[in-house]
Amino acid sequence: MRIGIFGGTFDPPHLGHLILAAEAKHQLELDKVLWVLTPFPPHKRGQSITPLADRLDMLLQAIADDTSFELSRVEIDRPGPHYALDTVKLLREAYAGVELTYLMGGDSLRDLTTWHRPEEFVAACDWLGVMCRPGAHPEVHDLEALIPGISKKVKFVEAPEIGISSSELRQRIAQGRSYRYYLPKPVYQLIRERLLYQE
Repeated sequence: MRIGIFGGTFDPPHLGHLILAAEAKHQLELDKVLWVLTPFPPHKRGQSITPLADRLDMLLQAIADDTSFELSRVEIDRPGPHYALDTVKLLREAYAGVELTYLMGGDSLRDLTTWHRPEEFVAACDWLGVMCRPGAHPEVHDLEALIPGISKKVKFVEAPEIGISSSELRQRIAQGRSYRYYLPKPVYQLIRERLLYQE
């Protein structure tokens, strides 16, 4: 069995997230994608983040109609800080004998040396599924000298360029601009009902 780990704050979860997860699932032949909602990401300290309960409800709505997408509470149910290494180790215990692929963007791969204990993190993963634009593959060989063994673990996912970001969506909503079609309908409705992202 092959499982992908797709982590993020998902503030809010949008169509770009779903498209990337679906592409990774198809191209890497994953049986399941675990969506790991990060309550308080270490790299976003000091930033305003929507309450966890609202993000959790939005994410559950976003992935509800795809049986191969599943919410993981691995970071929600434990105190922070939440490092990817610890997350992978806990999922390794929970899914014994399963092939784990950690999904990330090309920018995250480039910044991997700044992550918490990057060598151990790479060793803990079976694969790193790196989502990037067609033909825009980050140079892995440069990282090999800093994180030995990483070049054997990277699998590239040819992802379409999607001009949607959660930060831009938050800004659009706050400014009263159009945002309906960037989101799954249930997420859009939940944002409107709870008046999320209003200034």
